[in-house]
Amino acid sequence: MTPQILCIGAVLWDVIGRSPGPMSAGDDVPGRIRHLPGGVALNVALALARRGWRAAVLGAVGRDAEGDALAAAIAARGVATGWLTRGAGPTDVYMAVEDSRGLVAAIADAHSLEHAGAAVWSALSDGRLGAPDRPWSGPVVLDGNLTRDQLAAAAADPALAAADLRVVPASPGKADRLLPLLGRPRATLYLNRAEAETLAGRPCPDAAAAAAAVAARGAGRVLVTDGPRPAACAVAGGPVLTAAPPRVTVARVTGAGDCFLAAHLVAEHGGADRQAALDAAVAAAAAHVAGADA
Repeated sequence: MTPQILCIGAVLWDVIGRSPGPMSAGDDVPGRIRHLPGGVALNVALALARRGWRAAVLGAVGRDAEGDALAAAIAARGVATGWLTRGAGPTDVYMAVEDSRGLVAAIADAHSLEHAGAAVWSALSDGRLGAPDRPWSGPVVLDGNLTRDQLAAAAADPALAAADLRVVPASPGKADRLLPLLGRPRATLYLNRAEAETLAGRPCPDAAAAAAAVAARGAGRVLVTDGPRPAACAVAGGPVLTAAPPRVTVARVTGAGDCFLAAHLVAEHGGADRQAALDAAVAAAAAHVAGADA
């Protein structure tokens, strides 16, 4: 069955350790450690699958036991895996430590994805999901775990020229990889304030200012989150909208931005206007942070 959306990027194992209290560098504390399927592209696909969408992931997974287990776990959660690239290297892993205040530190080992190059989305041009005479025209999520060269190639690839691109960086340190996509009028960027400031090239006092600054650099549409503070949506030539998240007790932070993107996309495709779609995204991200499977 043809998917409704393609999520291109990191497909890996998340190893997340969480302390119930605050942590400092060098601390050794009790807590909980989870080992579950993750990665930006996959997190978005999983959130969409929970909302009834036919989602597929296009990423790189090793031909090892970890890769076999990951592919099986993804399929069991309702996300299509038939277009994954299986490489000779080990399956990628993301390791993070969180405390009661949020993310303490993280390391992303995405070498399999990086080494795969443009082969990750080859199904869009070889006839499996698209071809030069029938390019994919549905929504596509691109994540910032793709390298700078991969994202530049994607921005110029005719196979993605007709797609509704939804672009999300993997971290503030990788946000500048998205620069080749700023001029794409059909691209929507989903950023946190630190990532938006990287693309804007300057500090911004809040999400609204950050979204407007990135839009001024050529982005067609920009959504910016700012933790518990109001999120914003800016479009070229239009007003900047904002929405304040509800207060919640923090149970987790990893994956909140991916949940925000999925909820926004679903709301839009359900006919919601800009403000209603932003409100739905903010509510879903807050529910995720509170520990619900939103």
